[in-house]
Order: sequence, then C-alpha cells, then structure tokens
Amino acid sequence: MPAVHPSPVLRIRAAESADFEAIRAIYAHAVETGCASFETTAPDRSEMERRHAAILAAGFPWLVAERDGAVVGYGYFGSYRTRPAYRFTVENSVYVAPEAKGGGIGRALLAALLERATADGFRQMIAVIGDAGNAASIGLHAALGFEHAGVLRSVGWKHGRWLDSILMQRALGDGDATPPVDPAPPR
Repeated sequence: MPAVHPSPVLRIRAAESADFEAIRAIYAHAVETGCASFETTAPDRSEMERRHAAILAAGFPWLVAERDGAVVGYGYFGSYRTRPAYRFTVENSVYVAPEAKGGGIGRALLAALLERATADGFRQMIAVIGDAGNAASIGLHAALGFEHAGVLRSVGWKHGRWLDSILMQRALGDGDATPPVDPAPPR
C-alpha cells in the first residue's frame, strides 16, 4: 500500500514583520520576470514594509498565505482612486510564489479579500491586470465572479514589448442595487 501524505494546510492570515523578506522575494520575482506588475525594478524590503504600513494606516488588510510555515503568497486591497466618490470601490493585488502557482493559493487569498471588502461595506472591487496575456490572473478573477470591464491598450513598456492592462470588476454585497452607507468620512 502506498504511503499516504497529508496535504499541506494553507493558512490565510494578516501579514507580519517577519513575512516581509518572503513578500519581497515573491514580488521581486514578479517584477523581474513577469508583466503582472508594471514596476521595472523590484523594491527592497524597507519599501515593501512602507507600502504595507500605508495600506494598514488607511484601514485596509494585507494578508499572506502560509503553507507548512512558509509564506507562499500575499494579497491586499486599497483605494481604487483617491477622489471621495470612489470611496466604496477598492482595487486588489495578489501575488503567489513561483513554486506555489496553480495550487489554489491565489484563489484563497482573493476569496479572503473579497470577504473582507464585503464585510467592510465596499461595493465594488477592481482588478487591474498587467498584461493581456496573464491568463492565470484573468482566469482567477473570472472564477471568483469578476467580469471584463475594459482594456487599456499599450499602456506599459516592459521586457521589450508594449503591454495592455485588463480591467475586471466585481460587485460586492448589494453592489449598485442600493445606496451605500458611509461608516466614516471619505478616505
């Protein structure tokens, strides 16, 4: 009889200071080898920690996916745009370690972000997907209810080619069926 190995447990939790070397490495790989991010130089750990602090200071979550004690992905959401009328709309970002792609980690992170954004009273979530060829991200978002909202053609130049951005959108809670309730002054 073959040995039975328990499947590794995936845990989604708030990011902590000790996670930021792994977060930096995951993002650096995406910046340096892919087109999901339109950054061309990977930020260092202190810059990633600064970004984390800014997200938390604005009242938004930054989550990590941990498997067998190792951070294998992260995600967060923040303001889609800064003008007050956008205050009920957020934009998500999800990154998965290259060795962990295809294992449901992105889905678990995005599902947790959707749940939190809905609980927080947001009404729309936007995904700005770098590179029209990013089938994994487009598929992930579509699988969790995002709809295609548009294409910004040739808005980025990276790795020697022009890149489109794909816009996808998902209603949260009542979406636009009812007026939102302002729990606090506009951000």
